Amino acid sequence: MSTPTATRRPPPGPIGRGFPGMQGPVSKADDFGTSAKRLLRRLRPERASIALVVTLGVVAVGFNVAGPKVLGHATDIIFDGVIGRYRGLPDAGIDFGALATVLSWVLGLYLTSSLFSFAQGRLLNTVVQRVIYTLREDVEAKLHRLPLRYFDGQPRGELLSRVTNDIDNISTTLQQTMSQLMISVLTVIGVLVMMFTISPLLALIALLVIPVSVYLTRVIGKRAQKQFIAQWKHTGQLNAHIEESFTGHQLVKVFGRQKESEEEFRKRNEELYQASSGAQFVSGLIMPSMMFLSNISYVLIAVVGGLRITSGTMTLGEVTAFIQYSRQFTQPLTQVASMANLLQSGVASAERVFELLDAEEQEPDPADASLPAERRGRVEFEDVSFSYRAEQPLIENLSLVAEPGQTVAIVGPTGAGKTTLVNLILRFYELDAGRITLDGVDITALKREDLRSQIGMVLQDTWLFGGTIRDNLAYGKPGATEEEIVAAAQATYVDRFVRTLPDGYDTVIDEEASNVSAGEKQLLTIARAFLASPSLLILDEATSSVDTRTESLVQHAMAALRSSRTSFVIAHRLSTIRDADLILVMESGRIVEQGNHEQLLEQRGAYHRLYSAQFAAPVE
Repeated sequence: MSTPTATRRPPPGPIGRGFPGMQGPVSKADDFGTSAKRLLRRLRPERASIALVVTLGVVAVGFNVAGPKVLGHATDIIFDGVIGRYRGLPDAGIDFGALATVLSWVLGLYLTSSLFSFAQGRLLNTVVQRVIYTLREDVEAKLHRLPLRYFDGQPRGELLSRVTNDIDNISTTLQQTMSQLMISVLTVIGVLVMMFTISPLLALIALLVIPVSVYLTRVIGKRAQKQFIAQWKHTGQLNAHIEESFTGHQLVKVFGRQKESEEEFRKRNEELYQASSGAQFVSGLIMPSMMFLSNISYVLIAVVGGLRITSGTMTLGEVTAFIQYSRQFTQPLTQVASMANLLQSGVASAERVFELLDAEEQEPDPADASLPAERRGRVEFEDVSFSYRAEQPLIENLSLVAEPGQTVAIVGPTGAGKTTLVNLILRFYELDAGRITLDGVDITALKREDLRSQIGMVLQDTWLFGGTIRDNLAYGKPGATEEEIVAAAQATYVDRFVRTLPDGYDTVIDEEASNVSAGEKQLLTIARAFLASPSLLILDEATSSVDTRTESLVQHAMAALRSSRTSFVIAHRLSTIRDADLILVMESGRIVEQGNHEQLLEQRGAYHRLYSAQFAAPVE
């Protein structure tokens, strides 16, 4: 018997039948620089490939940057020939042989640059995909290490948005920006070198654009980052609402809540629209600002260059080459600015994924885990205390013993802590105090996989995956033979309805399992547990969806299943647990009565009230 009563519990996690307590997504985000650096650190394993990418990029940019200067010689050949003929100089005219040679060099430079650029882009794309592949693996592994408490506080649509939409957005950002950013930086460096070799004065004029560009980008970028954070937060919230509405579509129709659902959708959609519009508008200011600065720089270079031609300090070919370089110089800056919105969006998604990767994990399994010497199925609770929230205690100082082979039934009103009790046995949640032992071994000294491999569980909320009936039955026992599968199906009366299906055990169940009835789904889950043959069995309203005749048959099957193993049965219909060896009556997280059916009726306490409420005739 347990002692002090507990306050009413908060909604349980997904294993229970209550609606999970849901919190909004985390809106706090790190600054752009921190998240961007962390994202780039994920490229470290690809250092060798990235070094080759940079080398290919340097060669491609080098050949491309050399083109305008060589073209300047072609301009000088044409200009000198035309001016010489105009002045009537002997042997004056355009030297087409020299011109052809120069143009051949230009063609070769640009063709080589294109080939190296193609190779660089192909290799970089492979690098990015490997990085995203690793990121997805890390997120998948992280999800398996997170405690159920984390999922209790996260809407499924929001979590799916982080795992799918945000990672896809990171992939798009890296794919579209890394190559362009690298080429842009190399182009700026190469162009600067060429400009200084032509005219240091004009190069200094072109450099005036850089500090102004950096300042504008930083100012606008900071404001855009907040908008992109809001954009992806509202995307997750909208996905959560859509997923919830589609999952419960029938109930929405039955209760006539379409208008409310549509109104909620419009509200979420409007919030997403406002955040997206704001993000695109703010980040979109960078591009026209950069173009304006580029045009001012172009005008200054053209005026000063024209004056130097007239003074004879520069040739026309040098000035035309420099003007091309000035365009090449400002173009990368403009391109980087135009990618600012994509960068901000990608880093905002990275922050959300990193928040998931940084979430607190469940306690690791012990390194020196030991298995019970003998698997008998004896379960003992020793002064167990547990609460979902520290300020709302649920189970306090609970002690009980389930002997091997016993059937322990747990009854009580909704919210009494029945499902929580079995969740603790499965170690879905960690205890606040006390301990639970299985065959004398503390369950915290066992690996979770070893612990749960000894337990079979059948829930009221059935779960089947997309696949054949055979695959679903064999889920609890990989490698099960056909004879074992059929025997389990026959013992639980699954075989009789499977034989009526066109494809029998090869019938494919769709993702929503809509091609089998609710009762048939529950029978399949019972057969799955039967096939696994665990030493400890947990039945949580396992026959709630089957008809009365089938329930009677399944009760006989489960009686055979429970005969050699300890069973915990959570039941609301007391007729299903009359033969239980021990019945625990729970209220507010504590055991208020325990005994068999006859003993509890004689006590005329809580169990008697529950029994009378179900079976006594209504009194006018």
